[in-house]
Amino acid sequence: QVQLVESGGGLVQTGGSLRLSCAISGRTFSSYTMGWFRQAPGKDREFVARISWSGWSLGLTYYADSVKGRFTISRDNAKNTVYLQMNSLKPEDTAVYYCGRYYSGPYYLEGAYTDWGQGTQVTVSS
Repeated sequence: QVQLVESGGGLVQTGGSLRLSCAISGRTFSSYTMGWFRQAPGKDREFVARISWSGWSLGLTYYADSVKGRFTISRDNAKNTVYLQMNSLKPEDTAVYYCGRYYSGPYYLEGAYTDWGQGTQVTVSS
């Protein structure tokens, strides 16, 4: 079974930066595609970014419009880790951030992912 553990969240001021990590343990496959989602209080979990793990789409990335140009998703295959570099943070970025392993379906839907981590809190103060 795949286990995902997020880390790197915290409290930051508007305009600041954070880097989130998602370590993947257990049985791993070179074809994993990984995604980051976030959930603010009282809101549904929403897509943030996705990165293909290997194969013909190696390193292919997608971003939500709300984070495009500010966030960067990357991966280190040797460390089985996915990162989310977040720059120019805004108060509306405040949420619990989750990483998930893509399974099937539209990449921007929560239901397309499985094996979620426990989440890491990001709070951006104004």
